[in-house]
Amino acid sequence: MKKIASILGMLFVGCASLMAQGAKNIKINEVVTYNTASIQDEFGKHDPWVELVNTAYSSYNVRGMFITTDKSVLNPQMSAPERMKRMTIIPNNESRTALSARQHVVFYLNSNPAEGGLHLAVKADSTTQWIALYDGNAIDLIDSVSTPVLKANCSYARVKDGSKEWTVKTPDTVTPNIDNYTTVTESKVDMLKRDDPHGFGITVLSMGIVFACLAVLYVFFSILGWALRDKSKIKKVATSTPLKPVVKPVVKTGEAIIEVGQKTNIILQDGFKSKGISKETYIAVIAMALKQYTDDVHDVESGIITIKPRHTSWSALGAGTPVPEKKR
Repeated sequence: MKKIASILGMLFVGCASLMAQGAKNIKINEVVTYNTASIQDEFGKHDPWVELVNTAYSSYNVRGMFITTDKSVLNPQMSAPERMKRMTIIPNNESRTALSARQHVVFYLNSNPAEGGLHLAVKADSTTQWIALYDGNAIDLIDSVSTPVLKANCSYARVKDGSKEWTVKTPDTVTPNIDNYTTVTESKVDMLKRDDPHGFGITVLSMGIVFACLAVLYVFFSILGWALRDKSKIKKVATSTPLKPVVKPVVKTGEAIIEVGQKTNIILQDGFKSKGISKETYIAVIAMALKQYTDDVHDVESGIITIKPRHTSWSALGAGTPVPEKKR
């Protein structure tokens, strides 16, 4: 019997130590003591709230733990029953108190417990500067934090979940029920809306790009038009200059550019079906074909076949007898 009792005692102590170790992983993560426009409860009310987080990678149920803002419970001489009177217990009829690994839960303070399992009667307002989490025995202090006087909808939160560093968050950076440290990705459209809400910047940029492209096209076609207009002068300079061996390749390149420009101009006007060949070229080719056709007309035959006499030793009329001509 003594062995059985000792084994049971060891099991009880081990389970208690495991439970205590699990409770130590529950941390107060974020606090809002003055809520006018932050999250709402199920009834549309803006109550002060506190967020707990399970920093472990195992599950833990926070039911039966206590939350308080009354600093008098720090008196070590105070009995557990007396301390419980100054605390509010987390009810055990709420499934959301079972926290899985790295999970959060928000409790509404200064509220009516009859409204739900996440509503606690803990006293909290804009003057609240301390909040604590006690274990189910109302003796072991699990976590506590001294909060500064917070402005409306600002929170006092850990920089990262479970970290020792705390910071005051502005209303637009408060993070109830999610990690305190989050990487926010902003799309290019949202960034543009934020940086240029009236669209003046994008308008100026767009018009600048359009006018820049038009200026480039103007310069290009001006140079191309000059080259087409003075093509004969370029050739003349190339043939008369003493630097002909140097100028000739440049002239050929210029002629190639001119030819490409002509074809591009034709394609822009008449489309890709023309393949860069001008209408004048088509007309000239057709005219040449018609001229060749009219010049090469064959003589009109009369339909008469002429058979000339022929001497042959195999003739049926005798050797050396000429074959008479036949007409029809």
